[in-house]
Amino acid sequence: MAENVVALDSLQIASRNALTQAMESDGCSSSSCGSSDAPEDMDPETWAKVKDHPCYSEEAHHYFARMHVAVAPACNIQCNYCNRKYDCANESRPGVVSERLTPEQAARKVIAVANEIPQLSVLGIAGPGDSAYDWRKTKETFQRVQEQLPDIKLCLSTNGLALPDHVDELLDMNIDHVTLTINMIDPQIGTEIYPWIFWEHKRRHGLEASQILHERQMQSLDMLHERGILVKVNSVMIPGINDKHLLEVNKEVKKRGAFLHNIMPLISAAEFGTVFGLNGQRGPNAAELKELQDACAGGANLMRHCRQCRADAVGLLGEDRGQEFTMDLVPDEVTYDPEKRETYREWVKKEREDRRVAAESAKAETVASVAEEAGAMLVAVATKGGGRINQHFGHATEFQIFEVDAEGVRFVTHRRCDNYCVGGYGEEDKLELVIKTLEGIDTILCAKIGDCPREDLAAAGITAIQDYAYDYIETAVSAVYRDRMGLPSAETAEIA
Repeated sequence: MAENVVALDSLQIASRNALTQAMESDGCSSSSCGSSDAPEDMDPETWAKVKDHPCYSEEAHHYFARMHVAVAPACNIQCNYCNRKYDCANESRPGVVSERLTPEQAARKVIAVANEIPQLSVLGIAGPGDSAYDWRKTKETFQRVQEQLPDIKLCLSTNGLALPDHVDELLDMNIDHVTLTINMIDPQIGTEIYPWIFWEHKRRHGLEASQILHERQMQSLDMLHERGILVKVNSVMIPGINDKHLLEVNKEVKKRGAFLHNIMPLISAAEFGTVFGLNGQRGPNAAELKELQDACAGGANLMRHCRQCRADAVGLLGEDRGQEFTMDLVPDEVTYDPEKRETYREWVKKEREDRRVAAESAKAETVASVAEEAGAMLVAVATKGGGRINQHFGHATEFQIFEVDAEGVRFVTHRRCDNYCVGGYGEEDKLELVIKTLEGIDTILCAKIGDCPREDLAAAGITAIQDYAYDYIETAVSAVYRDRMGLPSAETAEIA
């Protein structure tokens, strides 16, 4: 166990300066879809496209990083939840950037990041405007990057209004992932979300604007599917406006071939200056979001691990290292060195397979020992990535939430919270916020926790456990569940 702890701890800082050392020790890992072979419900060709894409594969987001470059500032629609003028370096919100880049600057920055962050597998353009509307800059950026970094996946996000004009160019550029934002299929509902669109050299308002946008979005989805390009549909859940309607959106995008549907909560704080924020439109709480996601069962497959990233995000999902790579810190001349990334991918290949085997074993043990009618339990995990319980409770800025029952362990969502531990000690007001964030959670698993926060969590009905530090998430969650059901562990059974 000690050797594994050292290996995983090194891995968390590998992208900074210690990857080689981490690779010298054997690792292991677990996930139901983590092997080098495709899962049973996915053809090998599709699996090859998504297995290293952190946004298209929940399993991949434990291991691989994404990067967004802000080269597309112009936009052809106005959304009531968007204000691209606001920027806070510590905030995660789509459309937000600290600096806009030229295609040449973006390509140079991508190479610099790839040299320092071996987990990098995907380059995306998500604005801060619309990547398909600002097409010249988007296309030039991708072309420059491909010339120097041919093994990186290219991905773009768009509202779909201008996309049909460029779909065939995507194939020529080897882009096989597109994220399409669709918040409605009923144009009347769209009138409450979109004040205007800019279409065919004219600004259009009201129902006309929503109708045009809807038709172009459906056309985009159909064209992408026909050409074999994977589509992730993003939808913003806006209580009282489109929350119930998103059930119909989910069914429609599945019918038209969407690979994933990502239902995101509205971010509407007044200080962001959006129309919804200023008029008091609230966002959904965690329970409402989960209820809607659960209600979509049977429709399009859901993405539940989205972090609603900035348009200049860098790093693993759940972290943003963009401030380490501002243009004043990027060298004028940079040459790509593939060695770190190649070494890292070899390590991940073994890690995934070991983790998959461990998770399947834990699932089999749970299914065999727990009655089908046993209730489900929600478990929060403090993790820095790698599919392990490897973060101090006080250092967590978010928790990954897993649901476990007699059928096994499933990732369901993540919950962000203010960092509790500052300067080596905990601040009580922040701990209260963390406890509020964990409402409805039965147990939290972390690498370490102090006595005081553990007691405060217990008073709130949450059990904090550090006994599974650096273990795989799925095996630890399964073990805790079996213990809660009053069943012996595998080790105890063998001794008996």
